[in-house]
Amino acid sequence: MQQGPDATAPQAAPANPAPRDACPACGEREFRTLFRGTDRLFGTTEEVFLIVECRQCRLIRLFPWPDPEKLHQYYPPDYWFDPAASTADSLAELWRRIVIRDHVRFVRRALAAAPPDSLVLDVGCGGGLLLRELHLPEHRAFGLDFSLDAAAVAWSTNGVPVACGALTRAPFRPCTFGVITMFHVLEHLYDPSAYLEAARELLVPEGRLVVQVPNAACWQFLLFGANWNGLDVPRHLIHFRESDLEALLEATGFEIVRRKHFSLRDNPAGLASTLAPWLDPMGRRVRRADGSPRARLLKDAAYFLLLLAAIPFTALEAACRAGSTVMIEARRKP
Repeated sequence: MQQGPDATAPQAAPANPAPRDACPACGEREFRTLFRGTDRLFGTTEEVFLIVECRQCRLIRLFPWPDPEKLHQYYPPDYWFDPAASTADSLAELWRRIVIRDHVRFVRRALAAAPPDSLVLDVGCGGGLLLRELHLPEHRAFGLDFSLDAAAVAWSTNGVPVACGALTRAPFRPCTFGVITMFHVLEHLYDPSAYLEAARELLVPEGRLVVQVPNAACWQFLLFGANWNGLDVPRHLIHFRESDLEALLEATGFEIVRRKHFSLRDNPAGLASTLAPWLDPMGRRVRRADGSPRARLLKDAAYFLLLLAAIPFTALEAACRAGSTVMIEARRKP
């Protein structure tokens, strides 16, 4: 699911990848095809991919996975934006600061349970807005992202120090952080277990991990199928149900502490972009589809109204534990 400036950049392939036609969770080669789809949001390719479900463990994934050297083509250069680039972008950033508050509260609660004065690492930090909104002392907040441009914005606009690269090769010592966050990162990875294992090594004993992914067990997926924005073909390689994510966390040395199925930033916007991808602000930016400032203003207003209208439905599905995202806090096991 595209998330604007804090979305993750394409990630490195695993050192020992599983066979391309095998399930990354259980190794099963047999699957059933659920849907066919292409890049509905950004239009970076006309290639058609399959959304398939493993016959054995039922993990849903993209098939075939793009080659690592080709994956970057599906991430446009302006996949994120600089909030200082224009007045419209500054207003969009103001809105994002409002709707990200539930993420901030969730992370602060995890931070309160971590050892005192813990350091925080946000993986896939983009422009660093989340870290800025935590209002931690400068020496306690760090970001990691693949994009040099995003890192530059994080440093210059939000005052957040950011390293560039993969978490599996991050320049930090083991047992450094009390909290590590990964918002919309794992679904982009060839080997999410490697990232979770790396996070566990970087966490102090009893440290907390906060992850969020699109939830393939949501009502929106059931209703809209291949058109669900959370599939984000071909950038999302794995489509987690809540149970899939919990099993992966437990297998990599974590214990689930709590869950959250609603994100004011992500759930309503995801439904709005599912219903009208041609109105999605980031999609329009990438496709250069606005034409004029007046056209952009009208489309922004229409998208905002659709987003507001989506809030009641997305709140209801989240209340029924079927929200279009799932956010989990997990504790590092001893």
